[in-house]
Amino acid sequence: MSGKRGATRLGFAVLLKFYTQYGRFPRGRAELAGEAVEFVARQVQVPASALGFYDWTGRTVEYHRAQIREHLGFRECSVADAEKLTAYLAEHIADKERRPEQVRVELLARCRTESIEPPTSGRCDRIVGAALRAAEESLTALVSSRLTMESVERIVALVAGADQDDAGPAGGGAEGEESPPVLAKVKEAPGNVSLETEITDTLVELLISTVHRIGARAEKKVTEQLVNAFKKVSGKENILFKLAEASLGAPEGTVRQVVFPAVSGGEATLRELVHEFKTRGPVYRRTVQTTLKVSYTNHYRRGLIRLLDVLEFRSSNDTHRPVIEALALVARYANAGNTTYYPLGETVPVHKAMGGDWAEVVHRTDRRGRRRVVRMVYEVVAFQALRDQLKCKEIWVVGADKWRNPDEDLPQDFEARRAENYRDLRKPLDAAVFVDELREQMTAELTLLNDKMPKLSWLDIAERKSGAIRLTAAEAQPEPRNLRRIKAEVQRRWGVVPLVDMLKEAVLRTGCLDAVTSVSGGGSLSPEVLAERLLLVIYAYGTNTGIKAVASGGHGHTEDELRYVRRRYLSAEAARAIAVQIANATFAARSTELWGQGSTAVVSDSTHVRAYDQNLFTEWHSRYGGRGVLIYWHVEKKSLAIHSQLINCTASEVAAMIEGAMRHGTTMDVEANYTDSHGQSEIGFGITRLLNFDLLPRIKRINKVRLYRPVAGEPDAYPQLTPALTRPIRWELITQQYDQMIKYATAIRTRTASTEAILRRFTRNASHPTYAAMLEVGRAQKTIFVARYLRLRDLQREIEEGLNVMEFSNGANSVIAYGKGGEIASNRRDEQEMFVLCLRILQSALVYVNTLMLQDILGEPEWADLLTPADRRGPTPLFWSHVRPYGEVNLDMGARLDLAAAAVPGPRAPADQTTRSTVENA
Repeated sequence: MSGKRGATRLGFAVLLKFYTQYGRFPRGRAELAGEAVEFVARQVQVPASALGFYDWTGRTVEYHRAQIREHLGFRECSVADAEKLTAYLAEHIADKERRPEQVRVELLARCRTESIEPPTSGRCDRIVGAALRAAEESLTALVSSRLTMESVERIVALVAGADQDDAGPAGGGAEGEESPPVLAKVKEAPGNVSLETEITDTLVELLISTVHRIGARAEKKVTEQLVNAFKKVSGKENILFKLAEASLGAPEGTVRQVVFPAVSGGEATLRELVHEFKTRGPVYRRTVQTTLKVSYTNHYRRGLIRLLDVLEFRSSNDTHRPVIEALALVARYANAGNTTYYPLGETVPVHKAMGGDWAEVVHRTDRRGRRRVVRMVYEVVAFQALRDQLKCKEIWVVGADKWRNPDEDLPQDFEARRAENYRDLRKPLDAAVFVDELREQMTAELTLLNDKMPKLSWLDIAERKSGAIRLTAAEAQPEPRNLRRIKAEVQRRWGVVPLVDMLKEAVLRTGCLDAVTSVSGGGSLSPEVLAERLLLVIYAYGTNTGIKAVASGGHGHTEDELRYVRRRYLSAEAARAIAVQIANATFAARSTELWGQGSTAVVSDSTHVRAYDQNLFTEWHSRYGGRGVLIYWHVEKKSLAIHSQLINCTASEVAAMIEGAMRHGTTMDVEANYTDSHGQSEIGFGITRLLNFDLLPRIKRINKVRLYRPVAGEPDAYPQLTPALTRPIRWELITQQYDQMIKYATAIRTRTASTEAILRRFTRNASHPTYAAMLEVGRAQKTIFVARYLRLRDLQREIEEGLNVMEFSNGANSVIAYGKGGEIASNRRDEQEMFVLCLRILQSALVYVNTLMLQDILGEPEWADLLTPADRRGPTPLFWSHVRPYGEVNLDMGARLDLAAAAVPGPRAPADQTTRSTVENA
């Protein structure tokens, strides 16, 4: 440092400190943190602003770099050094690790060990590439050296397609018959390529959303225009009388002199009256259709036509063949210029979507009086019909996964394993037995409700325009008085605990990081170091602060080291297994005296998380009013999250509900599921009946709900319920389609297809007979539930309490995931999923440690005696008044919380692994 002043002195010091820390020189001023520069500037007694005058190019900075290298014992990477590094990587690293980014990490570590300054980024890439090639060539030479001459000849014949006399014809066909080489056959059918299917699925979803957007925007635009222009004219009879009186009084006068003055408001009122008439009836639909056609022609058409070129549509139902033929016609005339009509000799396929409101718009009479098909309108109608049939999978897409042939969704061995499948679903083989059981339950519940009606002060059923059912809200229950004192005692005993310490305590007590072993392979990190870095990475993702921010804490691990652990060890499967292990440990640690017996009910709902617009999976959600994605949570009644999944805004929440209840992977047996109003669909009731768990939703607009009759021909049955009753259930349809419904339920249970893919067949646009039968089962089950819900006040409170648990859980998530304003920054699906899983891990760790804290306190008689019945009803381990999620992240694995020891659960019983095992959930 001697002899250097001002900017030169500060620049040299900064270069020295940076090289000492990172083993390389900074590439420029932008890489230097302002706080670090100020710290060094104070040490060398030079103003930090002087660094702006330091020359980062030229002989001075090169001389400084040479001095620093000499002082620290480092040297520049020569050609010989690069060759030695390549040889080392090829021999010791690249033979086991084929990922370039991991080999690069090892290269930088080797450079530091050998006191070699890391090469430039481009040169590093060349060294890594050369090492991977050398390792591959070495492995190939090793394998080929061990092959016998006979094996070599057979491999050459396989590639060349020559006849293999000793093994028969290459193609496996008849002898002497020409057939393609075996290798050619393999290349022709490489199997399901996940990237291609994902792209195809995304393109199909893009097509569906685009067609929907065209119609929705057209309707919104026209509605706004009409609402702004529309003013309802009152007193039309008086206006008519005044007009008649004025006209008869002065028949020779002009309209402006006689008619206009006779009406209050004059000409303006009459114009509003005419406009009101024009905006009613079919005029609105025609305006919407015209606006839609213009929007499609001017903007959306080009993209949709291109999607037709890359997607191949098919249907297993001949009823929908006209739609596919219509798409072929659209593609054939896609480049026909400004042609208004299709040629007279062209056969135009006719499908259902061309009827109704579109009939008058699709067809038009030309100048010669001939009825013609308008090309652009026909294209719009064809795309709308395609969208409707794609959504219910009546039309499917070749090469897709979500939108594939629906026949592939069903188990192919169902007939061979019929008895086993029925037994696993606990359903009788005879459809009549199933129908009788369902009908008897309906009859029993309706009878109980009818008999109890006079005594139910909160319920009134009568004929009224607003709906037959009137249900009074339940009165508020007594408020717990001592829970705040208990939470205050938690903070007094353990102080304000950093969130990272809560996670650390849960990890050390449950041993949940053992789940990472299957992912770690033969890593070189010690278990202790790996555990620390995994903790920090989980904390970085779960709080949404990011690895870079967490790496600046006091724990001794760099950002590069944490990113390496994330890439190498923390997969989605590993994170999911960690969350499941913490959940199971919480179940095992719970005291039955405080928490009661194990719960079998969960509550589920979605949470909207905002995401950056550049994200490919970001969608606008109409209900939440913003762009983002949905996280669908399953939380048991004591506030422990047992399942989480990332879904698109357009995904079925009923499917997500079923998926989580069936495949949460914990030791909990789910027998009931509370949901918000999205769970009240009849299809949801039908599916859950077949899958053997109760659907308990909050009923929206319960005044409009109709109860179905169990038996036809008994109009006088249930006289107290008559205003709310409707037609009987069609039991014969259920009997006819019973076997097919069991087949779909088996597909969901055995995961031959996703739950969403199965339920996609059961939409309003579907004409599938099994859909109609599933609706009847759902209507019967919904009637059973609603009758019980109206009769039992405790059930109403139970559902409300469950939904309150979910709202409280969402509040905890907003506190934990505070980083970046709660928005997801990454546009990668795997990064988003990792955020969701790590958030679940953090919340589960918080619940686990809080459970132990509460049990320690309430295990003391003086505190246990304070609890009133209201207090025992309301304790929850999900609270955070004593937790600090913010601030610098300091990790000390030796510092522990003083808590009573908790039992760690053993492996799950094999009997449950068929449907809800961790492996299957992963």
